[in-house]
Amino acid sequence: MTTATATMTAITQNAYGGTEVLALGRVPVPTPKPDEVLVRVHAVSPDSGTVHLMTGDPYAVRLALGLRRPRQPIIGLAFAGAIEAIGSEVTGFSVGDRVAGTAWAAFAELVVASPAKIARIPDGVPMADAATLPVSASTALQAVRDGARVQEGQRVLVIGAGGGVGSFMVQLAVAAGARVTGVASAGKAAFVRSLGAERVIDYRATPDPADWGRFDVIIEAADGRALHVLRRALTERGTLAIVGADKSGGPLLRGTDRQLRAILLNPWVKHRLTAVMQRENSDDLATLLDMVDRGTLRAAIDEVAPLSGAFPLIDRLAQQQTRGKAVIELV
Repeated sequence: MTTATATMTAITQNAYGGTEVLALGRVPVPTPKPDEVLVRVHAVSPDSGTVHLMTGDPYAVRLALGLRRPRQPIIGLAFAGAIEAIGSEVTGFSVGDRVAGTAWAAFAELVVASPAKIARIPDGVPMADAATLPVSASTALQAVRDGARVQEGQRVLVIGAGGGVGSFMVQLAVAAGARVTGVASAGKAAFVRSLGAERVIDYRATPDPADWGRFDVIIEAADGRALHVLRRALTERGTLAIVGADKSGGPLLRGTDRQLRAILLNPWVKHRLTAVMQRENSDDLATLLDMVDRGTLRAAIDEVAPLSGAFPLIDRLAQQQTRGKAVIELV
């Protein structure tokens, strides 16, 4: 297959570090394989994974993606756009379909994606909203539904409630019928309440989880406290779900170390301890897109920037200054 242009604009990275290692550059247009689609990207949404890959922290990232510099120079994973070309083996999609999904090298004008990791965007859902869902909202859904197994009437604590994943976890736990308390900075308290949380705890003013109350479920997406400390806020048979990789732990694994310890400790304690790692799939994404279309879930977008403003936006995200999600628009 060929495209109209030989090169395209992309956000590239040739070293590990802060946003100073990023650049806007011209790169070759990718060619889809027979089982792939080529998507013209309208909007992308960076997340904590984008930051981890940019900084090469934890070091385990470098073992997988390149020791001194990333082997894939184009950053990003979550996107929304319109299909421009389809491989000969692809069924169920057509040229022109609006889709959202995940793919390596997504922060570019064109991206190659697998049909197994994209879903069609309903007509009523804006591209910017759709771009926030493939990573952050999918992680939140799998944390609330599968990891924490939130049930109606439960008291649920969401730590990191003001962030990209946390903002979706609050909404999804509320939608499941839970009574939700969010842990966030004071500056994000009103935002977290707007998502449906009954109560917001300022982690700086009240740092000890033992003072937060008792909860049937704790979903932790940002805190970094030791497992035994977080368990102080659980009921006798409560569940603690550790989501993602934070800045706790050593430089090799960071928060992933805590996830592994939760799994290993689980058989030996009365609490249920689990770890949640996002699994990209079109079914969950389609569920989330439908919820946004029906108005039962919203993409809590704090900032939208053009491609020329991408680096400051990513820097604010890395500094945890973003409430909910941020979006970069390419079209």
